[in-house]
Amino acid sequence: MSEILETARQFYEACETGKGWEGCKKYCHPDAAFSAQTAVLEGIDTVEGYTNWMKDLLTPLPDGHYELLFFAEDEERNSVAACAIFHGTQTGPGGPVPPTGRAAAADYTYLMKFEGNLIKHMTKIWNDTITLQQIGWA
Repeated sequence: MSEILETARQFYEACETGKGWEGCKKYCHPDAAFSAQTAVLEGIDTVEGYTNWMKDLLTPLPDGHYELLFFAEDEERNSVAACAIFHGTQTGPGGPVPPTGRAAAADYTYLMKFEGNLIKHMTKIWNDTITLQQIGWA
């Protein structure tokens, strides 16, 4: 396994299990950028902000977990892609409405661009509208 593929794997696991920036920063440049074309993540433009958002998401969705479908490196572009399904049920506090008990199965993809051996930019591709409908937040 290449060094960036291993770094991406460790980052991915830390991010998706709610370790926040404290658990993810060693895999990223301090100023690593983030982008997503979703209303829920509007205004989040750093990987630090996104990893903390993921950590906070596990309060209303305490059983949140991922099912990894694809994980690969594009050596020519110094990038790693991860495709997965995020599963979670809104049983905890902290959402925009009281716990609904409804579950979501959200398809998403991360594209992690590296500079050297650290993540410089991450893009999340995700249909937040469908997920919000599934858990009863929209």
